[in-house]
This record gives sequence, C-alpha cells and structure tokens, in this order.
Amino acid sequence: MRRFSLVLAALAVTASAAPRRREYGNSSSTAASVQIPLESYFNNKGIGATPGEAHFDQLGNSYVAGNLPQGGTYESTKTGVSYLFPGYQYGNKSDNAIMAGQTIPISESPYFSLHMLVSSDTDSAQANLTFEYTDGTTSLAEVRTSLYSTFLSILVGEIVGQSYFTTNSTNYNATHIFEYIGAVAPSKSLASITLPDTSNDTTRIHLFSMSLWKQSGVQIQYVRPTQKHESNKVQTVELLIDNSGPEWISGEGVEISISGPGIDTIEPGYIKRLRPGDQKKINVGVTGSGNVTASIQLKGSINATFSVDQVNFGLEEYSSDLDSLRNHESPDWFHESKYGIFLHWGPYSVPSWGNSTPYEIYAEWYWWYGHHRNADKADVYDHQLAAYGPDVVYDDFFSNFTAENWDAKSWVDLFADAGAQYFVLTTKHHDGFALFDTEETTHRNSLHYGPKRDILKELFDAAKEYQPQLKRGTYFSLPEWFNPLFGPYGFSQTTDPASTSWPGIIATNPYTGLEEPYTGATNVSDFIADLMVPQMEILAYNYETDIMWCDCGAANGTAEFAAAWFNHAASQGREITINNRCGITASDFDTPEYSTFSTVSQRKWESNQGMDPYSYGYNRATPADTYMNATTLITTLVDMVSKNGNLLLDVGPKADGTIDATEIAHLLEAGQWIKANAEAIFNTTYWFVTPESDDVRFTQTEDAFYILSLSKPAETLIVDVALPIMAGDSISMIGAGNGTEVDWMVAGQGVSITVPSALADAGKYCWVFKITYSS
Repeated sequence: MRRFSLVLAALAVTASAAPRRREYGNSSSTAASVQIPLESYFNNKGIGATPGEAHFDQLGNSYVAGNLPQGGTYESTKTGVSYLFPGYQYGNKSDNAIMAGQTIPISESPYFSLHMLVSSDTDSAQANLTFEYTDGTTSLAEVRTSLYSTFLSILVGEIVGQSYFTTNSTNYNATHIFEYIGAVAPSKSLASITLPDTSNDTTRIHLFSMSLWKQSGVQIQYVRPTQKHESNKVQTVELLIDNSGPEWISGEGVEISISGPGIDTIEPGYIKRLRPGDQKKINVGVTGSGNVTASIQLKGSINATFSVDQVNFGLEEYSSDLDSLRNHESPDWFHESKYGIFLHWGPYSVPSWGNSTPYEIYAEWYWWYGHHRNADKADVYDHQLAAYGPDVVYDDFFSNFTAENWDAKSWVDLFADAGAQYFVLTTKHHDGFALFDTEETTHRNSLHYGPKRDILKELFDAAKEYQPQLKRGTYFSLPEWFNPLFGPYGFSQTTDPASTSWPGIIATNPYTGLEEPYTGATNVSDFIADLMVPQMEILAYNYETDIMWCDCGAANGTAEFAAAWFNHAASQGREITINNRCGITASDFDTPEYSTFSTVSQRKWESNQGMDPYSYGYNRATPADTYMNATTLITTLVDMVSKNGNLLLDVGPKADGTIDATEIAHLLEAGQWIKANAEAIFNTTYWFVTPESDDVRFTQTEDAFYILSLSKPAETLIVDVALPIMAGDSISMIGAGNGTEVDWMVAGQGVSITVPSALADAGKYCWVFKITYSS
C-alpha cells in the first residue's frame, strides 16, 4: 500500500414546512441553473498553453489548456448543473479565484443548492463559506476539496486532465477540478455568498465557476441512464429529485416511472418521504433505446409529469476509450455492502517488521525500505542486518512463508462473524510474489514457493462453500519494484531522493553489493503485455473476482483489459467493480488511505486502513494495545457510511496463516454490534441535508431514517437538524434497545428524544434510533 490523503464534499442546511397534498398536473420543469459571473473576482491564472505560462500553485505548475473544456458553458456529468467555465485565457488574464473572503452578491431569490467547480494547490483543503439571506440571517457550509493533482489519481474530479505543466516541462500525473454541492435554505431568499479566506500557504482553495440551482416545488434535477443492468437487460436510470417545498412527499409516497418513444418502465422507482430542502437519488428500470424526449411521471401524494429532452437510453458495449469506460460505475451491491476485510499476506509476513510509531512504516514495504535508506525512518537496514545477517536477501523469506496453520474456512467464517460483506486479498504486492496461479507469466508465486498452494483458489472456494454471501475481491499491484522487465516503465513519484519509486532494476544487496535473485521469473519479454495484463485476466476470468482492486497504476494496459472484462461480465449478468488505482482516469470508486471525509462525497468512495495504526502487513513490533478496538472500528464505520463511503479494514496475517488474537477479538466484538444494528448500516444511503450534527450521524432507507449517536445519550437527546419526521411517526432504539419505542417531540427545527437510562445503559459503542415513517 501507499499512503495518500484526500477529499471532496457536500454539506447542507435546510428548512421545514407543513405537509399537504398537491396536484401539479402536466408541465415542464421550471428548475434551472443560475450561472454567476466571476470574472471580476478572478485573481489567479491556472490554465496554460505552454509550460511556465500560468502559475496555478506556488511552484509554477498549471493545468494544461488542451486537457480542459474550452471557455463557455460546461454541464456537470454528475448533477446536470450548467456552469460558466473560463477555459484558457490569453495573455495574463486570470481564470480562477483564490478564495480570499470575497462577498459575491446574488440576484435575490430562493435557491435550492449551490454548486461550484473548485480545487486546491495545498493538498486537501476545507473552510466555511457563509450564506447571507435577505431576512438578515446567515448559515455556514463547509467547502472541502482536494489537490489538483495527486500521484496515480487517488481521487477523480468532475473535470479530468491527463497531465499538468511544470515551469519547464510536462508531468503526466492527471489533474482534477472537483464539483462542490451545498444545500441552501429554500424557504429563504439568498442575497449574497461570502467565500472563506484561504489566501495562505497552508489552505488555498481555487474557484473556477459558481452556479445556483433554482426551482419551485418538487422537480427532477436530472435523468441519467446508466450502463448498470442485470441479466434481464433492464437498464438502471438514475433520477435526482429535489424538493424545495413547501409540500412534503409523504403518506402513500410517490411512484416514479419513465416513458418515451420506445421506452418502457419495468421497475418503477419509489419515494416514501421527502421533506422540503431535501433530495434523493432514485433508480428506475427501463427497456428500450434511443435519444428521446422522456416523460417522467410522479404518482401518489404528489402527482406531476415532467418532460426532459434528449435523454439517451440504451445499453452499449464498452470500448477502451476512457469516455466509454467512465460510464461504468460501482454496482448497487458495492454501495450497499459498506464493510469489507482487506488482507495483506506474503513473504513480507516472515520478517513482519516495520518498527513502531512514530517510526513505523508499512511492514509489507520491508524489502523496499531496506534498499532506500533516504526514506528508511524505521531503520529496516540495521534491523535486517541484526536479525538475519548480511547474506540473507528478501527471496530467502519464501521458504519461511509456510501457511502451515492456515485454514481458509476459518478466515471466511471470521469475516462473516465480523459483519463484513466482502473481502479483498492481496494477490500480488509490489514484491511480485503472487498468491495465485500466474501460469507462465511468472513462477514467482505460492504454488512454486513457500506454501506451494493456490492460496486465492482455496480462499475463494471456501467463501463460495461456507459464506456465499461474501463478495470476493483481489488486490493487484500493477508494477513490481525490482522486476527488471519493468525497467522500461520504471518511475519515481518525485525527484526527492526519499521518493517512492518502482525502479524496474534488480535489487542489489545493500551489505555485499551483489545482485539479488528475482526468483521464479520466466522468459517473457514485455512487462505489460506478457505479465501485467495476462495476470489481471487470470484474476478476472479464472478466479472470477468481483472487485479488481489495483494499486500503483503507472504504465499499464488497463483500458483494453477493463473494456473486455466489463463486456464479459455484462454478458453474464455479473456486477463487478474496479477501483481508481489502475492507472487510468476511469474507475468506479475512490480509495482514500488511512483517511476519511468530513462531509458527503457524491462519488462513491472506500477508505482502506489497517487495524494496525500504520501498517497493512503484520508488524511484530506493534503493541497489541494500539490495534484498532471495537469502539474505534464502529465509530469509523458509522462515520464513513453516513458520508457515502465504505470501510475496507485490513488485517495482516502471520506467515503461518494465523491472525493476531487481539485483532480477532476486536473484529468479533465489533461484529456483534454490527449485526445487531445492520439495518442502519447496510443497504442504506447518506442524507443530502447533512451527514452529521455534533456527535450524531445519519443514514436512511426508503422506509426509515436512522439517528446514530456516537456518544452515550443523556435522558434527553436533542438532534438539532431538520429531520424528515412527521406527526404519527415513531422512534425506537434498535440494537441493544431491541426496538423499544421512545417518546419524542419537536424541538426547534429538530427533535427531542427521551432516552430511558436503562436503554442508554444497555447500549455500547453507538446508540441507534430508528424513525419509522407512518403510512
């Protein structure tokens, strides 16, 4: 693993109104993007036609004009909102604004949401902007965005470029401009927006464009046919439905269908509850194809018909073109699963050493750090010499990687008992040692050395037989540190001597100066064509992985592989997914590492981190009392789920195949809570209004809304946000509360919940209250 940081966000506030039934009749949408001209606020030139022309950041780096949309109107692929995008500006004319406390007057009117195209030049950045309303009130919203360019694109923006300019050359890491979404109180008239002051060396947020979404009542913000479908070829169409009030969707709810020339609804969508100021994404299943005017019908507590022009329906085959691959997205099961187990296991589990915090390094990087003393804060060099002497090299550990006490069934049973819904095995790390049958691409694997077993097959077979509900994933490192075949593609992350690098040259024993063996290498010619891509195909087709979890993409053949795999899976009705570390700017989900978001990311994400405070592979130097305990595990999971994230939690097995007893105990302890409160975690979605309020998080399903308190509630629990709750609804404590109903009353814009001390005392880790919608 490599450590990366990150983030993107959306935060919101909202208003309330009394519910009543209303008939809309047949009409076209009155919603619209209100574009805010920003030229007079621009103070930075970040887009250049040549190296050195623009200076987006303080190092003189800039976006490449040819990679970005031309100046004019740009429509978001995620929200359908239309922006004024500056594009390339000739001469010294600026094209973006560094947020520095500017107040931007707005044409006074009620608006539903604020949308901005932003990025940062100082890593992840966040700060509060202020909405000013005509009644003299204000509200805050957190603007959060990510660095404009990150190594291997750990986050994917709304606008993606394939490179950036330095002062005198081109760097081929991708660039990104991110879309921010924030809710505005729709019952109030907005007068102005004051941006935060981020004009400093540690936090600099750049604003390229701003639009407001204006609407009345319930409206369809966008209709987006996806390429998701099941074996019956019913296409999933995603609709974003906003409610600016004053009426609620409630009672019998609303059924949503789509029709048009040659288009029929097979699986209608449904909303049971949508309060003013809120929005929901709804899936409708349709058949048919063509670029048509679509009619969207809402029937139930609100009746309305909307007409949307030029909606392109139909399922298509994928090509290796990135625009085609970007149409693929994570399947519903991945969104609903929320929690997976990650496993880093290989020859590095023999030395199993990465020192201890604050000097700890990833133990699975043992070989690399021992050969890169400039980066070796854990002093692997001296540890290796003291523990094994000067003549032992990394490949000598193969014989001690025995798996002698490994039982595949016990592992998959543990994952299930822990409450996980999927797992991802590190089938090949950067050392090039594989845990699967790599056929003739290399013999550097667990069938020829060490355990002399097909680890992946045994684990997948055990899951299929004993825990078939678990989805099965494969981590796969695209490059290999010291494989000489990778020489033509070798690289360093930066020019710093301590920079992470994949040199593609044989390792040299740092004590004797002799070349180390690259055990098991076969006589193949090209790393990508003869080793990398064939191994990905083996995992995809022979082992039928559900998740291709790549790492450290760099040079690759992923585009052609992914197109073929996506088409093959679609033909079988299989729903598979691929992460964003496969070396191309087309992926299904982002992968922040040992980090999380503070607000909702509209794009699906999965944070990966170890139970060890800073290692994925087993590290014998880690004190047992520093492993992630059940409290931290549950708090982390709940927080991530509330923000549209998954948690991929790593355990590092020992060389003999056993897992540390402390880790097992904590997993099982957390698993009891997870299973008891599963309905508030799995198969839920985030809440548009806000993911959190103080120590409380929120999730929802179509029939219920969940309040998850991360601290033990007092006798009166005040939740001071505009919840989707109405007279006649009930609140109960699930999990340790066994569904016991509790009293509640309106308190300001939120609710006051009476929590008997016996219920509070019965709970542990996180107390979950369920709002059950009345019929």
